[in-house]
Amino acid sequence: MSRQDRKEDEVRRMLETRHPAVPADLAARAAEHGTRLLHRHRAVRRAAWLLLMAAAIAFAIWAATTEPWVTPPTRTTPPLEGW
Repeated sequence: MSRQDRKEDEVRRMLETRHPAVPADLAARAAEHGTRLLHRHRAVRRAAWLLLMAAAIAFAIWAATTEPWVTPPTRTTPPLEGW
């Protein structure tokens, strides 16, 4: 008996047995669970965007106040040559 024949026999046996009873409110519970998951995912996504925007604003304020692109003044004077 080949592997595929065994699988087919197994599937046939499963289909011939009696199916278990499904609770009457299963669809309503599944829809409610899906709605909760959707709201949770949406809230997490909003919080992530809010955190990203807050970080971008904080970075912009820091960059505007410290101006990191400007070279700092030298602490020592260069030697005077050629006088």
